[in-house]
Amino acid sequence: MSCTVHLFLAHSDVCHGRFLLMLSRWSLVVRTLSSVPQISRGLQESYRLLQLPVEGNSSPAQVKEAYLHLAKLYHPDSGAPTADAALFAQVEEAYRAVLAHQSQTKRPDGEKEVDDEEKSRGTAVQHRHYLSYEGMGSGTPSQRERQYRQICVDRAAEQVLDYRQREHERAAAAEGALVERDMCQRSHKIKLTQAVERLVEDLIQESMARGDFRNLSGAGKPLNKFEHNPYADPMTHNLNRILTDNGYQPPWIITQRDIRETTARIRDRLLEGRARLGDPMTHKEHSQWEQLCASVEEELVKLNKMVDNFNLIVPMLNMQMVHFSLSREVDRAEKGAAQHRQNQERERQKERERRKEKKKRANAVTKPKKTKQGLISWIQNLLR
Repeated sequence: MSCTVHLFLAHSDVCHGRFLLMLSRWSLVVRTLSSVPQISRGLQESYRLLQLPVEGNSSPAQVKEAYLHLAKLYHPDSGAPTADAALFAQVEEAYRAVLAHQSQTKRPDGEKEVDDEEKSRGTAVQHRHYLSYEGMGSGTPSQRERQYRQICVDRAAEQVLDYRQREHERAAAAEGALVERDMCQRSHKIKLTQAVERLVEDLIQESMARGDFRNLSGAGKPLNKFEHNPYADPMTHNLNRILTDNGYQPPWIITQRDIRETTARIRDRLLEGRARLGDPMTHKEHSQWEQLCASVEEELVKLNKMVDNFNLIVPMLNMQMVHFSLSREVDRAEKGAAQHRQNQERERQKERERRKEKKKRANAVTKPKKTKQGLISWIQNLLR
């Protein structure tokens, strides 16, 4: 009986030991699973937005590298074509969320360290929390964080202003160099002009010494043919009249004349080409009209370059011209095509009437001659 009791007690002790061992293993599994950090859905979205694995096993260097890569793409001041302020704000918020999550899960015994920190907080320096945020701000940590952000924004604005000021100074220095170069070129031109004037004066003096001006028809007589202009210098007025009488024209007048002639030629070409085609154009006529418009467009490009040159040299701003447009010229040609056809039809009708009148006059002149010749031949036949 005692052996049976001892065996039963030993068996119960073994079962109890196995039960305690299984219970300890289960508690260890539960503790391990509970110690694994559970990532929320919002945090998973933050990892996806930073293009990082959702498991959260990325290092801080990888997180920072991913954030810098996305900041170069979406920052509003980056100058990239993919810049987007709203998307950059989302990336920055996700970056902060991932950093906060990594700071919580960086050490496996974080709770123990937090407890140690709470225990040692009473013996630590009272103002230790002011060592963060570069020791700036006052109030609660959230208030100090907002104040620190505002200080960072002010610093960034000051840096931007300094950068713009340096750029303006650099541009002003470059502009000063350009002005100095223009002054050098202008002084060089003045020297050349003075040299030419001295050369012309020397040639005039040599001609006068040789007597080339002694036998001129108008020597010693006033220049009466020039009209008096009270608003201009008499010498300048006379020189301009002399140049005009000898066929000289300013460059802007010559350019203006060329622009008028080219414009008239292009418009006549478009008008005649549109008038030759039917009013409802066929497919073949439409292709011919497109070819004509393409060739005219090339001529308009050259004409607009002439307009640009004219606007640079014209003496008055109100005389400047605008560029010629192919669409406006085509509309002008289509509107004037019907009138052009009517004018051509009238000219043809007048030409027909003129030919008929001329033919009638010719017939009226030739009939008396024939009658006179017939009478003479009848008298001759009668005398025979």
